[in-house]
Amino acid sequence: MKKIITTPKAPAPIGPYNQAVLSGNTLYTSGQIALNPETGVLILDDIKTETDQVMQNLKAVLEAADMTFEHVIKTSIFISNMDNFTQINEVYGSYFNDETAPARETVQVARLPKDVNVEISMIAVK
Repeated sequence: MKKIITTPKAPAPIGPYNQAVLSGNTLYTSGQIALNPETGVLILDDIKTETDQVMQNLKAVLEAADMTFEHVIKTSIFISNMDNFTQINEVYGSYFNDETAPARETVQVARLPKDVNVEISMIAVK
């Protein structure tokens, strides 16, 4: 059985998808971009600020499912420019303990929704 997870503390979906789906003990988040959930404004000041907003959105989704970053077992990071990897990784890494960090892939893509620079999705298990 699946349970739809939603929270007003993360951006509302803009298409036929949900913020996350809980199946058993496994949570699958949709990709998050740097939309401020309160204003709907994209946060694109710089790559670190943008990445932090993405991670805050993911944190809100995890919390809505009664989970934390410690429950995350896999992440997928999509970036528009691999030259931003170091700065994205610095912010991303601040949300995890190195010893228990999840598996991950980071992929440069041609284009992301709303022309953002980074999108991240997660899988978490409770």
